[in-house]
Formats: sequence, structure tokens, C-alpha cells
Amino acid sequence: MKPFAAALVLVSCMVFAQRHGDPLTTPEIDQLRDTAQEPELRLKLYVQFTRARLDALTQAQNDPKVTDRGQAIHDKLQDFLDIYDELDDNVDMYADRRNDIRKPLKLVIGSDTEFQTKLRAFKDAAVTAKEEFRQYEFLLSNALDAVGNGLQDHRQLLSEQEEAAKNKRLIKPK
Repeated sequence: MKPFAAALVLVSCMVFAQRHGDPLTTPEIDQLRDTAQEPELRLKLYVQFTRARLDALTQAQNDPKVTDRGQAIHDKLQDFLDIYDELDDNVDMYADRRNDIRKPLKLVIGSDTEFQTKLRAFKDAAVTAKEEFRQYEFLLSNALDAVGNGLQDHRQLLSEQEEAAKNKRLIKPK
């Protein structure tokens, strides 16, 4: 009986992994790998990929061909949130390394504002479809919180980086 249970667990894990795979495509992963040592290019790519997932979310909301709109929106929101979290983690990583990321931070902050505005508009439009909205309401709230907190953190980091640059405590970008 134990081998059967182990096989069952393995199969269910594989199904779960396929369903909840990496939100990045193979070409996107390759692009990110190629820019690991270049904060400006890497953060720019993360912003681009996050924006694309937000656009896909809007498309799922407006596409009349989508059969299970609530689930489709939920999945697109999860992809957006996963990539946004990676963006935020990369900002933190470069800041911890004391890299000078002032220039890409300005792009990230501008994008945070854009994402926040689009998510709020999405929420306002979604509230009318109450049944669908229940399927992703919590995730949308998390996305709004993540972007709001990210915007605050990124602004604070930019301020700290500008102060550190005045005192020459940052590592110059390559």
C-alpha cells in the first residue's frame, strides 16, 4: 500500500506543478539569465514582463470568448503577482549589494504607479460581476497591497540611494 500512496502523491505533485508553473516563458527566463549582472537591463525586463501580465489580465476581462472568466482572471492575476514579487525581490537584491540602481528605480516607481492605477480601475470594473469577482477578490486585494507597498518601498530606496550617492557609498554600475 505504501508504494501506491507514494506514487499517488508524486502524480498529484506533478499535476499541481504543471497547473501552477512558472509564469515566465522560456525566452523570458533566458533574457533574465543573460542580464543577471546588469541591474538596469534586468529590472527593465521585469517591468516589461509584469506589464505584459497586467495587459493579459485586462484582455481576459474583456474577451467574450473566455468561458470561465473568473478563473482566467484569477490565473492572470497570480502570474502578475508572481512576476511583480520577483521584480521586488530583484530590487532588494541589488540594493543589498549596494548597486547604484537609481535610474532603473525611477522606471520601477513609474511602473508601480501605472500598475496601481490599472489594478484599481480593474477592481472598479470587476465589482459589477459579483460572482466572478469572488473568485479573485482576495488575490486582487493582495496585488493592490503588493504594488502599494512596493511603490512606498521603492520611493524610500530611491531616496536612500540618492543620499548614498552623495556620500559615495554606492557601487557604480558597470
